[in-house]
Amino acid sequence: MINRILSALKQNNISTYLINEDIQESVEVFFIKKHLDMRREKEVHHYTLTVYKDFEKEGTKMRGSSTVGIYAGMTDEEIAATVKDAYFAASFVNNLYYELPSGKKEDCVILDSSLASGTLADAAGTMTEALFAEDTFEDTFINSAELFVEKTVNRIINSNGVNVSYEKYLVKGEYVVQCVTPQDVETYQDFAYENLDTQSLKDKVKQTLEITKARAQATTTPAAGEYTVILSGKHVGVICEYYLSHANTSMIYPKYSNYAIGNNIQGQDVTGELLNITLKAKAPYSNEGIPMIDRPLITDGVLQNIYGNSRFAYYLGIEPTGDYRSIALPSGTKTFEEMKSGKYLYVLNFSDFQMDDFSGHFAGEIRLALLCDGENVIPVTGGSINGNLLEAQKNLTFSKEMQKEIDFEGPYAVRLENVSVAGA
Repeated sequence: MINRILSALKQNNISTYLINEDIQESVEVFFIKKHLDMRREKEVHHYTLTVYKDFEKEGTKMRGSSTVGIYAGMTDEEIAATVKDAYFAASFVNNLYYELPSGKKEDCVILDSSLASGTLADAAGTMTEALFAEDTFEDTFINSAELFVEKTVNRIINSNGVNVSYEKYLVKGEYVVQCVTPQDVETYQDFAYENLDTQSLKDKVKQTLEITKARAQATTTPAAGEYTVILSGKHVGVICEYYLSHANTSMIYPKYSNYAIGNNIQGQDVTGELLNITLKAKAPYSNEGIPMIDRPLITDGVLQNIYGNSRFAYYLGIEPTGDYRSIALPSGTKTFEEMKSGKYLYVLNFSDFQMDDFSGHFAGEIRLALLCDGENVIPVTGGSINGNLLEAQKNLTFSKEMQKEIDFEGPYAVRLENVSVAGA
């Protein structure tokens, strides 16, 4: 198929291109409660082609691009026509000229994973057992679930000599927990791991069962006001994604972000913990074929690196690093129990929790929280939190306890001061 695409490029006199090939094998299982509803195995080949067209506009050198999907069932004539149309479309994309990464043919890199210790079906069986291990209650249970185990081989080829590939494994899925008394409520949860991390999945399911049971009993809405708010689990990663987004060259070049190496990210008069964030390379190459390594992003509150793809790196005159999606933070200074001191609102679950990458504004509608008045703790539901990280980051407290998600390794919980809550 690669040769057929290359032939179509030559036929259309296209000399600058990027080809991404993904070959994915998977075992997928679907459940209604604990009953296996469907099982299937797949092997799918995906081909994505980006073509580039160089031209001048008012004396300025430009490089347009267009990306299309190529499918195995297409005839040579259909591939050639698709490539031709993409090249024509690229002429309408008025990007300033930039250079693509250069490289050479390399051996396939196989990423280490315990998911590769047996067959994909074996891994699916092991993770399914972990998924339902904690599902032992009558009134609170998993009402539906799906689980995928995937093996993917990614190959990247471009017109500048890049020809690299790597093999990786992933188990992912989602489930819905339902509690039927005293009121009928549901909680959605997803998961993703690069290894046979059965304990993490058991812990996640157990916590989801507990959260859903507590949600069914919660009827009180917190009063409106300012609170010390504690967030845990995936919500900590959402908060920290702001720094990952703001350090991307695609945000810096158009001046959506004012980050520059050496900047004190948290500002002056920081009374909480200083940020230490590492960019984690989850693959040996970016989708452009740029070699990727772990890099320090922020050390003691000071920006160490910015990162990005070849286009924006070229515009800024820096090394292209590839785009990162994963970050790691060290453990914090307080245990989770120590963080829960005095008055606080510990939000366990939101209808949706979002971080605005541009403004640092975060908000979410509360599905379940624990409200402590200094002595008593009660479950509450309803209302929403509303804050800004640029204000909250001066006084952050992270937990000593850690967590590991697919795109976030770091403290299990974070404590934020003086966060507005819209409530009763």
